Amino acid sequence: MTPQLVGIIGMLSLLVLIFIRVPVAVALAVVGTVGYAAIEGWDKALLIVGTTPFEVASGYALSVVPLFILMGQVTSKAGMSAKMFKAAKSVFNGFRGSEAMATIGACAGFGAICGSSLATAATMSQVAIPEMRQCGYDDRLSAGVVAAGGTLGILVPPSIIFVIYAIVAQQSLLKLFAAGLVPAALLTVFYLATVLVVIRVFPSWARGEETLHWRERLRHLANLWEVAFLFGLSIGGMYLGWFSPTEGAAIGAFTAIGLAMATGRLTLAGLWVCALRAVQTTAMLLFIVVGAYVFSYFTVLTQVPSALVAWVRDMGLSPTAVMATLVMIYIVLGCFLDGIGMILVTVPIFFPLVIENGFDPVWFGVMLVVVIEIGLIHPPLGMNLFVIRAQVADISLKAIYLGILPFLVAQGLLIVLLLFFPQLALWLPEHLYAH
Repeated sequence: MTPQLVGIIGMLSLLVLIFIRVPVAVALAVVGTVGYAAIEGWDKALLIVGTTPFEVASGYALSVVPLFILMGQVTSKAGMSAKMFKAAKSVFNGFRGSEAMATIGACAGFGAICGSSLATAATMSQVAIPEMRQCGYDDRLSAGVVAAGGTLGILVPPSIIFVIYAIVAQQSLLKLFAAGLVPAALLTVFYLATVLVVIRVFPSWARGEETLHWRERLRHLANLWEVAFLFGLSIGGMYLGWFSPTEGAAIGAFTAIGLAMATGRLTLAGLWVCALRAVQTTAMLLFIVVGAYVFSYFTVLTQVPSALVAWVRDMGLSPTAVMATLVMIYIVLGCFLDGIGMILVTVPIFFPLVIENGFDPVWFGVMLVVVIEIGLIHPPLGMNLFVIRAQVADISLKAIYLGILPFLVAQGLLIVLLLFFPQLALWLPEHLYAH
């Protein structure tokens, strides 16, 4: 049996294991180990399995993960999400559907200090949906804006997905963070426009509101000083070259803890809970990364990526057609794979194809995250949808599915723009890091 055939069988086996709900970390490690043994023998396979955990755990690049996760846990515990929602609501106050638009704005802001789509969706479900219900909003619109807004959590830096991609693809995390800013701003605008269109088509789904006095608006906006200071210090410091990503994450986590405790919104007991959750989440991610490393060693050994590049080259497809095909593959994979799983399983296989067709690897990272966002909200999996259902159990899945459909159009538009105007993602990192 040739290495390429072993590789194909291994990849199909991996998809089957994930489809039947075997944990991604276990599926990656098992297929990688057995496949490596089938080609090189068990002695070498077990050597890989024995050394990979130490290699991953001792990697400096991964130290940024627990720090950003801790920062997100602390800011959530300290109630900064509620402040962002009130501030965003004051900005859009007076417009029909102001609470829905405020939810989008608050999700973008919370994503800037959280880095997780699921955490953003879970937090804003508790903050925004009860208020929208109290104001008479239809559950379909309420659930749709929270699910869509939650996806901004992995496009706005600091994004854990960008961290994982940077490690797997060996790319600059700072450039990826910078590349995500303009697309994130565009997607936020597209989501706001989607809310206006939905309200225009279904006016009974939202209501208008009396305009707040300007002093009241300024008071709510002034309450954002903590978020602005935290983002400006940690993320802004990285962009300006004051800190490395790990240093920026450490400063961000330390500052978040200091602010939350100084204002009395975080106790030592609460800090312990945040630290424990951060450790649990980090351990889960590290197990997945270890399994992915084992699987990537097996993938390289099979020479499937190089064979795939040669096969596509012989087909004579244009680069745009190749990328469109990859986008469709990722959308299908989003039906049963989470975002981190998609990156760890597919990037070692598809990355050579991306480079062969002349695409910038930083641009591809942004495109990949946008496509992963679609996977987070499109049926039948849509992890954000199930997170919302878990937080607000009396909203039906049917209502959530119907509510999210218009926002998929906004994400599709962003994909098209990125495909034909790659500078939307590349302009900022090129200007910030021209040297």
